[in-house]
Amino acid sequence: MHRLALALTLLLATAPLATGSAQAAAPPPAVTRAGLDPGLLGGRGAAVPFQEQNAFAARTDGTVTGPDTTPYTLASEATGRRAVTLAPGQYLEFTLPAAANAITVRYSIPDAPGGGGRTEPLEVSIGGHRQTMTLSSQYAWLYNEYPFSNDPTAGPLHPDWWTTECSCVPAQTTPAPVFPEPFRPSHFYDEQRLRLGRSYPAGSVLRLQVPRRAGAVATTVDVLDSEQVPEPVRPSPGSLDLLAFGADPTGHRDAAPAFDAALAVAQRTGRPLYVPPGTFRVDRHLLVDHVTVQGAGSWYTVLKGRQVSLPSPAPDGSVHTGVGLYGRPATEGGSHDVHLAGLAIEGDVRERIDTDQVNGIGGAFSHSSFDGLYLHHTKAGIWLDGPMTGLRITGNRIADQIADGINFHGGLTDSVISGNFVRNTGDDGIALWSQPSADERDLISHNTVQTPVLANGIALYGGSDLTVADNLVADPVREGSALHLGTRFGAVPFTGRIAVTDNTTVRAGTFELNWKIGLGALWFYALEHSLDADVEVTGDDFLDNTYAALMTVADWPVKDLYSITNLHFKDLRIDGTGTDVLSARSAGNATFEHVTARNVGAVGINNCGSFHFTPAGSEFTVTDLGHNTGSGTTGPWLAPWELPNTLTCDDHPPVLPPPAPTPWP
Repeated sequence: MHRLALALTLLLATAPLATGSAQAAAPPPAVTRAGLDPGLLGGRGAAVPFQEQNAFAARTDGTVTGPDTTPYTLASEATGRRAVTLAPGQYLEFTLPAAANAITVRYSIPDAPGGGGRTEPLEVSIGGHRQTMTLSSQYAWLYNEYPFSNDPTAGPLHPDWWTTECSCVPAQTTPAPVFPEPFRPSHFYDEQRLRLGRSYPAGSVLRLQVPRRAGAVATTVDVLDSEQVPEPVRPSPGSLDLLAFGADPTGHRDAAPAFDAALAVAQRTGRPLYVPPGTFRVDRHLLVDHVTVQGAGSWYTVLKGRQVSLPSPAPDGSVHTGVGLYGRPATEGGSHDVHLAGLAIEGDVRERIDTDQVNGIGGAFSHSSFDGLYLHHTKAGIWLDGPMTGLRITGNRIADQIADGINFHGGLTDSVISGNFVRNTGDDGIALWSQPSADERDLISHNTVQTPVLANGIALYGGSDLTVADNLVADPVREGSALHLGTRFGAVPFTGRIAVTDNTTVRAGTFELNWKIGLGALWFYALEHSLDADVEVTGDDFLDNTYAALMTVADWPVKDLYSITNLHFKDLRIDGTGTDVLSARSAGNATFEHVTARNVGAVGINNCGSFHFTPAGSEFTVTDLGHNTGSGTTGPWLAPWELPNTLTCDDHPPVLPPPAPTPWP
C-alpha cells in the first residue's frame, strides 16, 4: 500500500454502521446547524438559505469516522467531529427536508501520491435523474509547519524550531529525529456546489454514490447542504450590461478587459454594472472605485480565474496574481462608495504565500458594501488593509480558504461584519487585527463560523470599543479556539469596552500542541501587553466544550510582566466541559454573576495564576457577584472555598468528555 493511502487509512477512526436494503425508506431528515439542533441556538449565527444535514445521520452502507478532536484526522475537521467514508460502490441517502434545486457537498478525497491533488467522480441521483460531480483535492491537503507545504514527503520546514513531536529542535538533535510521512496533514475537506436541473419537493431522496471502477478511491462526506436557489436577479433600470462590452460568459476568453471598460463607464456615469449569468474568466485583480457591481446571484454569476506567476515580485511582495476585486490601497486614499452583490469568485490558490495578494476582495473600501457573495479557493476571502470606515460585509458565504475568511487589518472603523457563513478557513474565520492602528467601533454579529482548521473562529487582536454578538462558532481544529482576545501580532492594546454578547460556541477548545494544554472555548492571551480593557462577556452559551469554557493565559516569559484584568462574566450558560469552567493561567481578575454551568468535568476554577504558588494564593482573583449556579464532578462549580484566589492548579487536568448539549429548562 502506498504510504499516503496507508496514512489515509490510519486517519479513519472508524465504526461500521448498520445497513439494510438500499430500497428501504431513508430516515426522516435531521436538519442541523453546525451539527447542532437548531432549537439550541435561539436564532444565533447567520440566517442561511440552506438546510444542513450531517452524513452520519443519513442512510448509508459506508463507515462513520469519529467522533475525534485529535488534529490531523478527518474526523476532527468534520462538522460535529464525525463524517462518513464511502468505499467504491457505497452510498449515502438524504431525505430533503424542504424543496431544493441545488446542493453543496462538503467532502474529502485523498491527495495524489506526490501531492498536488486528484479528481474523482461522485454520482448524484434524485427522482430518476442522475448527474456526476467531479470532486477535487487540488485545493486541500496541506502538510508540515507554517506556512505549510503541498509536499507529503517533506520533513519539517523549520528544523531550527522547537518541534512538539520530538520535544526537540531537530537541527540540534543527535541522532536526527524521524518524523512520520506525511508530516502534519491537514485541510482535508473541500466543497462543491451543484444545481439539480429542477426543483424537488421535500421528502425526495437524494443519493450520493462512489462509482465502482478501476482505481477508485474512498470518498469522505461531511455534510449535504440543500437549498432552493431563486431565479436570477435581473438588471435594474439604467444598468450597464457586461456583455455589451464584449465579455465572454462561457469562460473561454479573458473577460478582464471587458470588465475594465465597463467599470470605467460605470464609474464615470454612476450607472450600476450588471454581470449576467455566466462564468467569466479573470486572471488578475479588477480595480473597483465609486461603482456598483450587481451579479445575477452567486449561483449564476461566477468570476473564475487561474493563479498567475508574476515575471518579477510586485512592490507589495506578491509573486502571484489571480482573480479578485480590489479597492485602491489606503496609501492612495482607498476606494469609496463601492457596492458588490450577487456573484461568486472562484480562485485558484493552492499554497500559502503570505506576501501574495490573491484574496477574493482586497485593498481599502470606505462607505461601501459587499453582500450575497460566494468566495471560494482564494487565499483570504476578504482581507482589507486600512485605514477605512463605514464598510458593511453582509450575507456572504466564504469557504475553503488557505488563510482567513475575513480580516480587518489596521484602522477599520465603524464597520459591520454580519450574517456571513464562513467554513473551512486555513486561519482565523473572522479577525480584527489592530496593527499598526486600532480597529474601532466595529460590530461582528450573526455570523456562523465552522471548522477553522488553524487559529480561531472569531479573533480580536487589540482595538477599541468592539462588539462580537449573536454569532455561532463550531469545531475549531488546532492552535486556537472559538472566540479569542489576544495582545499579539504587533497589535495595539485593547481600550474602551469590548463586548462579547449572546454568542454560542459548540465543540470548541483545541489541544495546543506546543504548550500541551487544552484551550478554552473563549480564551484571553497576554503576550505583548496586558489585557486590561473593560471586557464584558454577557449572555453567551458555551456548549460541549472539549476542555474549559473560559481561559486566561499569559505567555510564560512575560507572565510576571503582563496580566489579564477587568473581565466580567454575566448571564452565561455552560453545558458540558471536558475540564473546568475557568482555567486561569495568568495574573488578573474576573467577576462572575448569574453564570449557570452543568456537566462540568473537573473543578470549576482551575486557578494557577502566574505559577508562583505563594502562601497568599493565586495571582488571579475571582469575585462572586451572586446567582452563580450549577455543578460538576466536584460539587458547585463556584464554591466559596475557591474564592477569591485559592490555588487549585492542575497543569494537565484529566479530560472527561461531556455529554451532548440539551435544552435548558
